[in-house]
Amino acid sequence: QVQLKESGGELVQAGGSLRLSCVVSGRPFSDYAMGWFRQRPGQEREFVAGADWNTDLVIYANFVKGRFTIAKDTAKNTVDLQLNSLKPEDTAVYYCGVVQQWRLVKVRSKYSYWGQGTQVIVSS
Repeated sequence: QVQLKESGGELVQAGGSLRLSCVVSGRPFSDYAMGWFRQRPGQEREFVAGADWNTDLVIYANFVKGRFTIAKDTAKNTVDLQLNSLKPEDTAVYYCGVVQQWRLVKVRSKYSYWGQGTQVIVSS
């Protein structure tokens, strides 16, 4: 059984940093990608960053603009998201997920597994 669990979300001041972590238990597929999404209040879940599990491929949403970094540790089965220079508009529930094909990493509907999310609140 595949399970994902996020952690690291909390209240932080604008300009601050957080490190979110996602632990994956079980082996989802022989080849897959991990994605971080977020859902801001009143909005749909949107893509933030993705990493291919078996290669060094990573990709970011345009709004990240160098502020966030995704990093995976295949030995620990974790994928982290470092959030720097946080803004109030980054306030959201952040989710990690598993998608079977790298080319679909930005497509929310194609994800097979999701964690329960971790809340990030950025105060101004």
